[in-house]
Amino acid sequence: MNRMTDAALEESRQRVRDAAERARSASRRLALLSRAEKDAALGILADALTQASGQIVAANESDLTRGREQGMPESLQDRLRLTPERVAAIADALREIAGLPDPVGEVVRGSTLANGLQIRQVRVPMGVVGMIYEARPNVTVDAAGLGLKSGNAMILRGGSAAADSNAQIVRTLRAALEQADLPADAVQLLDGGHDDVTALITARGLVDLVIPRGGAGLIQAVVLGATVPVIETGIGNVHVYVDRAADLTVARDIVLNSKTQRPSVCNAAESLLVHAEVAEEFLPKVLGDLSAEGVTLYGQPLVVELGRAAGIAVEPVTDEQFAAEFHGLEMSVGVVPTLDAAIEHIDRFGTLHTEVIVSEDRSATRKFIAEVDAAVVMVNASSRFTDGGEFGFGAEIGISTQKLHARGPMALAELTSTKWIVEGDGQIRA
Repeated sequence: MNRMTDAALEESRQRVRDAAERARSASRRLALLSRAEKDAALGILADALTQASGQIVAANESDLTRGREQGMPESLQDRLRLTPERVAAIADALREIAGLPDPVGEVVRGSTLANGLQIRQVRVPMGVVGMIYEARPNVTVDAAGLGLKSGNAMILRGGSAAADSNAQIVRTLRAALEQADLPADAVQLLDGGHDDVTALITARGLVDLVIPRGGAGLIQAVVLGATVPVIETGIGNVHVYVDRAADLTVARDIVLNSKTQRPSVCNAAESLLVHAEVAEEFLPKVLGDLSAEGVTLYGQPLVVELGRAAGIAVEPVTDEQFAAEFHGLEMSVGVVPTLDAAIEHIDRFGTLHTEVIVSEDRSATRKFIAEVDAAVVMVNASSRFTDGGEFGFGAEIGISTQKLHARGPMALAELTSTKWIVEGDGQIRA
């Protein structure tokens, strides 16, 4: 590392230290707010976003123009794109968060001991939370809203692809916080380079938690480089398994919705597995459905053969494609001889995110639920329901694929820790 690099990193460390100190001060104020105060503030933030919709969309168009000039894939442009309708939906998500119960102060468990001591475990804010994410400006609002409701100050570091969008959104949110008589530093945006990321994920003692949200490279870099505790959000190589006992009409609808309803997101299906006993009946129909929607298909030899017979182009599949999160209109397709083979395939190629079984056989669905290792297992439902909003959480900070503290869609409760409170009247230990 040369002197210029050393100096740049130290500058980032100082910038993060300053931001974290301001965030700590803001978090202490947020921790004391009543639910009514937080909900009123969320309403003010939502109204501010709606009123600033024109400026936000204009800033977003600047990001999109730059992305197109740099060859950004259409799937990533879709993740980045904000329209007046999407801004309105993002604002509505804040109002939904306001309507949810406040997790802070919730008693998780408690008891009175034989000696009269009253013990209870209650939810408390994490404090200062760092969020590192890529071209998803809606995450800026979700993180700010969930942070406010759970009493946490948020330090955000969005991707350069959404720099103008994020800057305008954060300006709007900070002004709205001041309007609500709350500290603007409850939401801060780091706009430096990769040194800011390094400084944020190593600010142990200043930042209480870091959450990365994005592609595999970003998540691995944070998980491996952080000294601050990390909640790992994972990529989504999501499978739909169509069992021999599936209702094939239902299965076609689920496969098509899981893949094509919004293919750029992490809960979109990337791989289709079909039981051999229904493959010849089911595959020509569903491959036709997918092809008609513009999906490029990669399949095993039988899939290629059935596709060719039906006049549908299917390219030979590779292990790399079976392991891929495409983020677009591409899908790998396989035929499995048994339910066990489907589970083995998912165990090999899955990413612990969401897995789907379509079957009318209760014993098969029970086995799939018990043996498939994933944050979310869907039975006869589209993978697109793995979402904080769809789960009734109002919004989400990410989908956790780890097994500690939080798993699946993370919302308010997952942004809290707990504190033990023990009350007595003079007891001493013998």
